[in-house]
Amino acid sequence: VLQNLSQTPVLRELLKEAKMPGTTIKIEPPELCMLCCFSFKQESQLIKLDQPGPLTLAMHQFVTEMQETKKGVVTPKELFAQVCKKAIRFKGYQQQDSHELLRYLLDGMRAEE
Repeated sequence: VLQNLSQTPVLRELLKEAKMPGTTIKIEPPELCMLCCFSFKQESQLIKLDQPGPLTLAMHQFVTEMQETKKGVVTPKELFAQVCKKAIRFKGYQQQDSHELLRYLLDGMRAEE
């Protein structure tokens, strides 16, 4: 899940922008949706960002480390610690489904908006 998120260009750009509080970003609808959804018109959205929370900052740090080509093994220790603070079910290193991690991670970052 984390490898896939780190390779998502829109997320990488949003996390880069989120580092700078008070920034206004413009989110454009994907071109594919414009082609296939003729009856559903999507418009771009302007979003003003506040100070990022600890989970968002940890995600930014992790994605940045994943993008560094000289870095060998990347350990998401801080990101995992922040996820555990938002969703205590992940404490203790028990088996969890990847879709649960994805949901709690994205919901946790959204709650920090």
